Amino acid sequence: MNVAALIVAAGRGSRAGPGAPKQYRQLAGEPVLRRTLMAFSSHPQISSVLTVIHEDDREAFEIAAAGLPKLLPVCTGGATRQASVRAGLETLSAAAPDHVLIHDGARPLVSAQLISECISALSVHEGALAAIAVTDTLRRATPEGRAGETLDRSGLWRAQTPQAFRFKAILEAHRQASGQDYTDDVAVASAAGVEVAIVEGDEDNIKITSAEDLKRAERILTSTLDVRTGTGFDVHRFGPGDHVWLCGVKVPHEQGLVGHSDADAGLHAITDAVLGAIGAGDIGQHFPPSDPKWKGASSDIFLAHAVELAREAGAQISNIDLTLICERPKIGPHVLAMRQRIAEIIGADMARISVKATTTEGLGFTGRGEGIAAQALATLLFR
Repeated sequence: MNVAALIVAAGRGSRAGPGAPKQYRQLAGEPVLRRTLMAFSSHPQISSVLTVIHEDDREAFEIAAAGLPKLLPVCTGGATRQASVRAGLETLSAAAPDHVLIHDGARPLVSAQLISECISALSVHEGALAAIAVTDTLRRATPEGRAGETLDRSGLWRAQTPQAFRFKAILEAHRQASGQDYTDDVAVASAAGVEVAIVEGDEDNIKITSAEDLKRAERILTSTLDVRTGTGFDVHRFGPGDHVWLCGVKVPHEQGLVGHSDADAGLHAITDAVLGAIGAGDIGQHFPPSDPKWKGASSDIFLAHAVELAREAGAQISNIDLTLICERPKIGPHVLAMRQRIAEIIGADMARISVKATTTEGLGFTGRGEGIAAQALATLLFR
């Protein structure tokens, strides 16, 4: 059975406040849209994933979707959600999938079980709607803002996505609905006489609309994740040179650091911390100093490798805390650039990266100005 997922992510999300559209905001270290795409691209019953985006978001999408399987080339959306879905369905028509699941890009916490149940419902019905039964008392407000009459809540459901359909039926329904304005795809389907069954949804399957929704989603997400930490420690002595590499930043100094690679103690410590959190040994096992291939190598290669291993293990980096230990050079003027560079390498928000510096008050090898030490802590979240 060929089942496609159509992810609608062309909106601008103005209610989330200033900044990037909500689907590209960070949620526990990953863009919201990446989490949505991961839920479908990793599902064994989903054959392909098509994302409908805004024309201005191509670069942001490429970053959010990097490395994910089953993704088709993106489709540009229309002026309304309905127009965006129609554009996506027309794009998918060339592949002619049997079924399609239409889902909001800003619903990143959809479960594999809910996806499976929506697909299963299509063996009996032409369409399926994930929804939650209304259990709270409903009241109509008066024009003065006071509590008015109680409404009958029996038979009322709160619609969610995915909304799943047999592909030919929903494509034809959207073609018939051209020029009309419907609230969701079930309304489009119903207007065309397509039978839609209700599948019980999930309270955690929230739609990110406001900044508060992002906070709630992060609370939900982190409460169900396995949190692990790793530590890293590295030392390099000073030698001839006129600069040192620290955290991917070239820092002028009257000496250099001695090492087989570029001797970036900061990135080496972070790399070991990430590897430690996923139980993958240390930097020397992956990049042996005896291998001439790594002589003079830029240490961002090592950290990027550790980050990729973490992602393959089902983890994302929540935060990095690094302390550089030395009498000189002065670290403070370079901290911002260091945080930015680390964030670029691991693909995280800079707010999740901490770089600090301290001395040993003249004690030990660092106190004598013989070298630099670095100590790192990495916190990873596992799905």
